Amino acid sequence: MGLNDKYRECDQNEKAYQKQDAVFVARKRVAGAKRGKSMRYTRNIGLGFKTPKEAVEGNYVDKKCPFTGNVSIRGRILKGLVISAKKMTNTVVVRRDYLHYIPKYRRYEKRHKNIHVHCSPAFPNIKEGDVATIGQCRPLAKTVRFNVISVEPTTNSALNIKKVFRMF
Repeated sequence: MGLNDKYRECDQNEKAYQKQDAVFVARKRVAGAKRGKSMRYTRNIGLGFKTPKEAVEGNYVDKKCPFTGNVSIRGRILKGLVISAKKMTNTVVVRRDYLHYIPKYRRYEKRHKNIHVHCSPAFPNIKEGDVATIGQCRPLAKTVRFNVISVEPTTNSALNIKKVFRMF
């Protein structure tokens, strides 16, 4: 029952050594102590969203992940259609469609915004066409201010995703 029983080294795929900030690896062992919980930091982000199983059992390190990192979700919670995935590292593009009222003609016009969203490795099989729930957080990059909280897989993948107007 050594340290190797509880601590699994995280996936090392960067130049720098990857470790979770909230986990102290070199803690002292007590001779008669029972096995404790695993040495992986996860948390519940609240707002009624469950922590994904991949975040609890996974082996990744992502400091920008709301479930295992140092990012809090506050502000807006939005839903949108994923139109670009797997092209940027840990980032997806979510399309938000909405209607804008034109008073002169008393009609609505269709508009959309593309939002760059950080997608943690807790959602490994996110793909284009999925509906993602995103939450606002602090700025993570030049254009990234949102984080993926949950993903609903698509049912019909035959549609052209980039041109479909869907409101949520």
